[in-house]
Amino acid sequence: PGRPPRRPTRVGAERRRGPQRRGPSRNRHPGAGAGERAAPWAAPHAAHVWPPGPHAQAGCKGLSQSIFDYKTEKYVIAKNKKVGLLYRLVQLSILAYLVIWVFLVKKGYQDTDTSLQSSVITKVKGVTFTNTSELGERLWDVVDYVIPPQGENVFFVVTNLIVTPNQRQEVCAESESIPGAACHMDEDCPQGEPVLTGNGVRTGRCLRAQSMPNGTCEIFAWCPVETKSRPTKPLLSKAEDFTVYIKNFIRFPKFNFSKTNVPDTKDRAFLKFCQFDLKNPYCPIFRLGSMVSWAGSNFQELALQGGVIGIQIEWDCDLDKEPSECNPRYSFNRLDTFSQSSISSGYNFRFAKYYQDAAGVEFRTLIKAYGIRFDVMVVGKAGKFSIIPTVINVGSGVALMGIGSFICDLVLIYFIKKSHFYRDKKYEKVRDLGVLDGLAESSKQAETPEAEFEEEGSGLPEQPEAQDGGGGQKGSGCECPQLPKSRFDHLGNGKVNLKQLENLQTVEA
Repeated sequence: PGRPPRRPTRVGAERRRGPQRRGPSRNRHPGAGAGERAAPWAAPHAAHVWPPGPHAQAGCKGLSQSIFDYKTEKYVIAKNKKVGLLYRLVQLSILAYLVIWVFLVKKGYQDTDTSLQSSVITKVKGVTFTNTSELGERLWDVVDYVIPPQGENVFFVVTNLIVTPNQRQEVCAESESIPGAACHMDEDCPQGEPVLTGNGVRTGRCLRAQSMPNGTCEIFAWCPVETKSRPTKPLLSKAEDFTVYIKNFIRFPKFNFSKTNVPDTKDRAFLKFCQFDLKNPYCPIFRLGSMVSWAGSNFQELALQGGVIGIQIEWDCDLDKEPSECNPRYSFNRLDTFSQSSISSGYNFRFAKYYQDAAGVEFRTLIKAYGIRFDVMVVGKAGKFSIIPTVINVGSGVALMGIGSFICDLVLIYFIKKSHFYRDKKYEKVRDLGVLDGLAESSKQAETPEAEFEEEGSGLPEQPEAQDGGGGQKGSGCECPQLPKSRFDHLGNGKVNLKQLENLQTVEA
């Protein structure tokens, strides 16, 4: 009975706010007591630097620890047989493409060299005999019908020709087939001007017969001019049996690998008796008629007006095997336009052979040659195992496996009947953190009124000593204060914060 009544206080609210800072407050005067506030005009005692808050320290600590974190994906396993079968089929297709096409066909495990270095030497052999009114009896050998004679990768074989013998530099009438050579009078032939697409220079005279209204201009040229037409049959029809020896040297600089299409043998008679065959690629002696036939043309028709035949030598070498496995492959194609109605079909050019007579006057024989031009083209590549392209192609194949997942995801969440179910399982919706914090704060305010937790200046009012029939309760030496009206409102709504009730304790004043 002599003790003053004990006042209950709430410790739970103080725990949530954290411990109170001790020491002089910034709004108190140094001379003020512990329960007195300093005047607003009083100057602070000293500037205080606050240490970093607990949230800043936790953020720095979390950042330093997250460097060593490992993140992995979360997978959703869909028990759907149709989609699973589709996924395996796509994977098997990609795997078959990688193994069969990339590695077996294209040899994606090899490093390749396409910078082929090549040299070609050609040599034609064969003779024939002709007897014509223009040339008489004549024997033709290699020097006569092969141009150029050096034996390069391009050579020309004469098969037909127009010969204009004994041309001398003098005046004569221009050919009537030249469009710019026609005239009516001398004024139509200005002196000193050349005839376009003609054979010489105008002299200023118009040559015409008395009975003809039109004539041709007189020119200074190699006379007589060429007037004959092409023969109906090739002059050198026997050139079909001529042979050509094609020697080819190749080198792949990246792998320092060299080879030739001639066998390494000491038998000098080998090249004299052998002839190229598809089963014998190391005898590079070809018959001209056979090459034209392999190109899909007839030699006699081609020899009449000329043409171009392409000879391609291809070297495809797998250097992971023996060097003897690196063999040349030959192919033949006709390269010019061979339509009968085309104005550009055929191949021909002119050249002359010059002479001097007893008086020292120069004259020549003009030859318009028709023939077959052969172009030798060498292509090739070499491959050898390298770890770099192997890793790149394997990585590309593994990356292609992701196509299966992409296709099956589309089917699973868009094209099947239960797509909405799988879509909800695959994608998880998460609210913004700011929204969640706002909802949590409003929930706390609804459960615990602010007036119950404020202590400075507006703490819980002291309750009078309990009387009989009063609102207080006695029991076991404890006195419970009367709950404010806001608490009754929440209790009426059925909302009770059990954790707060557990924190209610009584302490001595």
